[in-house]
Amino acid sequence: MKEFSRCWKGSKSIRKQRKFRLYAPLNIRRAFLSAHLSKELRTKYERRSFPLRKGDTVKVIKGDFKGKEGKIERLDLANSKVYVEGIDVTKREGTKSFPSIDPANLIITQLVLDDKKRAASMKKSRGEK
Repeated sequence: MKEFSRCWKGSKSIRKQRKFRLYAPLNIRRAFLSAHLSKELRTKYERRSFPLRKGDTVKVIKGDFKGKEGKIERLDLANSKVYVEGIDVTKREGTKSFPSIDPANLIITQLVLDDKKRAASMKKSRGEK
């Protein structure tokens, strides 16, 4: 297995960026699952984007399901994909499957702030204590 470099600072080279994302451990891949906040949340929290979490309400802004809204049902860290409740496809045999959506194609409309750490990180970004 290839080794992940923790001292990697960044590169303009696409192949090095791709290698970084491919071999990144799950704790770093967690940051890859971030999405932009809606305009209301952006003004409220003075922040542009935030990591996604199960239970957040998101709106699809690109792709086949553009305009649909729903709660996040599942996050796939290994493939950097999100599964949204209410967005499903009926297969030819009649079963339903949930298509994976890239986090870049989503906007967060409601946040789940039940977790104290998550709420604190939102306050930290605004400079509150």
